[in-house]
Amino acid sequence: MMKNARQEAILKLIEQYEIETQEELASRLGSAGFTATQATVSRDIRALSLHKVQGSGGRLHYAVKEETQEALSGRYKRALVDAFVSMDTAMNLVVIHTVSGMAMAAAAAIDHMGWEEVLGCIAGDDTIIAVIRSPEQADIIRKRIDAITGG
Repeated sequence: MMKNARQEAILKLIEQYEIETQEELASRLGSAGFTATQATVSRDIRALSLHKVQGSGGRLHYAVKEETQEALSGRYKRALVDAFVSMDTAMNLVVIHTVSGMAMAAAAAIDHMGWEEVLGCIAGDDTIIAVIRSPEQADIIRKRIDAITGG
C-alpha cells in the first residue's frame, strides 16, 4: 500500500520539479515524508515507466512516458481498487473510505478519470470527499465506483 502512495508522490514530484537524478528524487521523497533508498527509487522509476527528457535549461530530467488513455485509465482503476474500503453518499457528496495512507492516490485517480459529474475531490489519510454536481449524479458516480471496485 505504501508503494502506491510513494509512486503517486513520485509522479507529483516529477510534474512539479525537473528532477535530474535518483538521489534527488529520493531526497524530495524524504521531504514529502517517504523513506526510500536509491534502489527503491530505481524500481519505482522502472515500474512507472519514467524516462528522461530535455528540460527548459537543456538538462535531462525524469518525465512520464506518454501512455494511451486506456493504459492510464487502467492504472487509475487499479489505484482505486487497491485503496477502496467502503463508500456512502450524502446528497451531492460521495464519501469514500480507503486503506490508511491511500486516500490521496485514490482521489487523484478519481480526479483523472475525467468524469464530468465530479467537480473535485478532497482527501485526508483514509477518507475522500468527492463533490458531485447533483445528488442524482452522485448516485451515478457511486455506481461507477462500485463497478470498478466490485463493491
